[in-house]
Amino acid sequence: MKIARIQDSAQQIHVVTPSGDRWLRCHGDLEHGWTASEEEIVPVRFLPPVVPTTILGIGLNYRAHAEEMNSPLPEFPVVFAKSLNAACGHLDAVELPVALKSEMVDYEVEMAIVIGKTCKNVAPEQALEVIAGYTIGNDVSARDWQKIYGGGQWSRAKSFDTFCPLGPVMVTADEIADPNALALSMEINGERVQSSNTSDLIFNVQALISFLSGSTTLLAGTVILTGTPPGVGAGKTPPVYLKAGDVMEAEIAGIGRLRNPIIDEPTRAEQGE
Repeated sequence: MKIARIQDSAQQIHVVTPSGDRWLRCHGDLEHGWTASEEEIVPVRFLPPVVPTTILGIGLNYRAHAEEMNSPLPEFPVVFAKSLNAACGHLDAVELPVALKSEMVDYEVEMAIVIGKTCKNVAPEQALEVIAGYTIGNDVSARDWQKIYGGGQWSRAKSFDTFCPLGPVMVTADEIADPNALALSMEINGERVQSSNTSDLIFNVQALISFLSGSTTLLAGTVILTGTPPGVGAGKTPPVYLKAGDVMEAEIAGIGRLRNPIIDEPTRAEQGE
């Protein structure tokens, strides 16, 4: 089942599922699943398909991406957090930081896991049982704040407002036969810049959930960004970073296509303050 969260014309928030060219209201929750009604809801804005309780990212988790960044393969998953304010939805604009300026903002298509059951110390063979579903994530990153100004920490670089597009839908786990065998790609202004498969993950879905839940409670609603494949702007010679007017389109087989335009962060005057 495909699940989306949308706002209607009255700014009311609904959970919906697609049916042909219509969106039908759903009832349920992450742990128990959803059922569709016959009530049609017309979306005016897409929200992240889940309200994240935590956003965890994994760095250098594709073999080919580690190679393009001239980094050794990690012995353990490289974990960082993104602030909840970074989450945004399909078609939302991603803002290039202006007040705390960055000139090296990069894209990263990623498969995202949504945890459906609060859990701890999950064995790899039980890991798929705690997953509610999968969505598309884009781990937008300010490379200058990541590499130069961040003091060795990544969270600042990855937690600016709008730096975590998610969506457009979450596909429930029962519809994804093997999350470790999904094609994923990224296009910038219609040009394919990333193209890979989750089979290239260094730490697969089961290994990640087992590691992240080790001695640590994963709350229902936790979103895990599983890493990005090669082709990021920082890996090009010379590097190519995002600019206002660009459009990012991330795609994962069986899930859909996540589209986000790029704008400069609005000034206070432009926001009417």
